Amino acid sequence: MRPLHTAPTLAFVLAAAAALAPEAACVQIPESGNKPALATHVQDWRDEVIYQLIVDRFADGDVNNDFNVAPGALGKYQGGDWQGIVDHLDYLQKLGITTLWISPVVQNVDSDADIDGYHGYWQQDLTKLNPHFGDLAGLRSMVAAVHDRGMKVVLDIVCNHMGQVFFYDINRNGRPDDYVNGSGGPGDPVVQISEYDPPWTPGGVLSFSQEGSSGRAPILFFDDPSINRTPPLPAIFANAGAYHGMGHIENFDDVAQRTLGDFTGGLKDIATEEPEVRAALVDAFANWVEQADLDGYRIDTIKHVESEFWPVFAQATRKRLAAENKADFLMFGEAFDGNDALIGSYTGPGALDSVFYFSQHFTAFSNVFENAYSKQTAQGTKQIQALWDQKKIHYGTTPQPGGIGIAPYKALVNFIDNHDVPRFLFASHGDTAALHNALTLLYTEDGIPNLFYGTEQDFSGGNDPANREVLWTAGFQTDGATFTHIAKLARLRKAYVALRRGDTKVVWSTDDHAAEDDAGIFAFERAGGDAGGSAYALVVLNTSDFQASSTSHAGSAMQTSAPGGTKLVDVLDPQQAAYTVDGMGKLVVSVPAQRAMVLVPAPQVVGGT
Repeated sequence: MRPLHTAPTLAFVLAAAAALAPEAACVQIPESGNKPALATHVQDWRDEVIYQLIVDRFADGDVNNDFNVAPGALGKYQGGDWQGIVDHLDYLQKLGITTLWISPVVQNVDSDADIDGYHGYWQQDLTKLNPHFGDLAGLRSMVAAVHDRGMKVVLDIVCNHMGQVFFYDINRNGRPDDYVNGSGGPGDPVVQISEYDPPWTPGGVLSFSQEGSSGRAPILFFDDPSINRTPPLPAIFANAGAYHGMGHIENFDDVAQRTLGDFTGGLKDIATEEPEVRAALVDAFANWVEQADLDGYRIDTIKHVESEFWPVFAQATRKRLAAENKADFLMFGEAFDGNDALIGSYTGPGALDSVFYFSQHFTAFSNVFENAYSKQTAQGTKQIQALWDQKKIHYGTTPQPGGIGIAPYKALVNFIDNHDVPRFLFASHGDTAALHNALTLLYTEDGIPNLFYGTEQDFSGGNDPANREVLWTAGFQTDGATFTHIAKLARLRKAYVALRRGDTKVVWSTDDHAAEDDAGIFAFERAGGDAGGSAYALVVLNTSDFQASSTSHAGSAMQTSAPGGTKLVDVLDPQQAAYTVDGMGKLVVSVPAQRAMVLVPAPQVVGGT
């Protein structure tokens, strides 16, 4: 274990989980609002389609919790809640969604620098729910309603940091200051000092005056109940020794800064190497699983926590929940990074079941699909194959003990865009055809597809908070071209087990992206593996915006694994056009610009998809 900064030794005794407030006798609590018995609700996570929603932005189902909202100001609360999710489950099921990933539920610092914690990542009290979204009965009722439809709920959690719950008293005057110091003379430069969010300092943020340094800056917790900026709970997190106190990260490539520094914006980095802190985090989040029967965690900012933490956290969580009849509990983490090896490292032995496949976001969905709108920015598909070839090298190849029963490299959570990057239609200059094609890849590739809310309504916001639009203002329409395309992809994925559980073999990729015969072509087979039997699918995508392209080039044709003479039907095509593999197992097809084919053997075609 790496050495810590000089700080008082932690000698905490963890308090028992905070008792939940008794339900008032005069309030009628629906049966669904009672504490549930835990159960396992999933068979194979590869059969799921995850829908990421920001609770505050999805639907407003209860005006009674609409306090401090500012409609239209995307940096402020908008009024969405858990009841809004219940009210629109029909919409989600029509889209083909089977799992909801909801934003964090715990109480947050309500507002900081006139921006609200509507997203849930500024946690302040891990023992209480965010009142903007509802109460405990409301959370339980929402999860129960989801389970009644055979759907699941994944909870977003944060182990790396708390919100801005304290300041560094650099000048030791007992109050938070943001000021300019220094005369500008020799040896006394003018510097701006923020005690809310000072920069990274090896060994810890220092206090000083014009007379010089005076040791570590005291950590003083805020106490402003009006915005929930009060000493955090559980009580262990109201102790300075539970934090690294190094100031905010300035160089994200420096491992020490990345894992010990505060997250930029004043989010205070937790000392996750301390055994008492680890135990408190396991307990706090497992308590919400137990209270509401949740089915998994999406874990924020995992690369900012020391790697040794994850096997401890994951194994302790699995052991606790398994003892209460909750198995196959999915834990996938978010490392906002294009370094495939780094991302994969968090799926090592005993650690996480899966991760957000961020390297694919950059390599495939950004480089290839988002850039396809221009001949000057278009790129070839060979890079996608090169990335996929690294899966067994960079990601775990055996299921985690007590985990979801699937090797991490086959359970990666695939996504096109999310709340931390501009939406696809913003980055691609409104290229809807490319979006539809990217969605086809998302729903047919190995792993678990994850759809960002609003994609189905062609949302096109740029960087945060513009990419966190309010969904209900779009009217929950279900007849748009993108909605219907996604719904069809979901039906195909459900109908053809090869698209969910088959092994993957790339049969065509290319560096060509201009006027070559195969410009933009990417093709792969899904067959064998856990799909079993004769299940087979061949997916052929043309990522070029400017021409029809072919699965052939310079006299070479695409070699498939299908026996010669096999008749393949394009089940993505409303006309279900058919193509026959030649006697050598080769297949040449021409695919229109920014279109795809999903080809299955004629005897396997399922009607009504």
